[in-house]
Amino acid sequence: MSSRTKALFLILILLGAVALLGAASLGERTAASLRARGVDPRLIVLVISMVPIIELRGAIPVAMAVFGMSWQEAALISVVGNMLPIPLILLFLDWFLNLIGKFRWGRRLTEWLFKRTRNKGKSIERYEELGLAVFVGIPLPGTGAWTGALIAKVFGLNFWKSLFWIFVGVLLAATAVTAVTYLGTSLAG
Repeated sequence: MSSRTKALFLILILLGAVALLGAASLGERTAASLRARGVDPRLIVLVISMVPIIELRGAIPVAMAVFGMSWQEAALISVVGNMLPIPLILLFLDWFLNLIGKFRWGRRLTEWLFKRTRNKGKSIERYEELGLAVFVGIPLPGTGAWTGALIAKVFGLNFWKSLFWIFVGVLLAATAVTAVTYLGTSLAG
């Protein structure tokens, strides 16, 4: 197999795997935009992993496939970036929701958010912190650290326990995404 064919095969596998995880195009567009501005790849991966919806599901494949980082570096930067906003969400979400709740559109948004979060959080309601870790650890669209933090607040879980179990979930998700990305890059390389 020629090197071009291998490269094309790698790209196709990675795009398929990342698309399955729900973060491909947004993560790649974000990386391309920041790279065009001369931003360091490590900082790009850190920023991508902090963005809701993309999180580390998009950051790890970008780090490994686009920037050629080792799986260890990609996972470490992505886990750190994914966790950075979580304490702030857990600490200030109530304040923010109360602030926007003073407006009609804010009340509607808050009601929609709580309804959606309660529907997604049925396993968390039953299994509490362990359910939170599993929910965050499943690298699918609609799950992740941001949603986990929202769910923890909606169900009134303890700050430190929530932070710990969200971290455990982020580690689970990082393991799964890194394995899939590593497998994809290995098969194509």
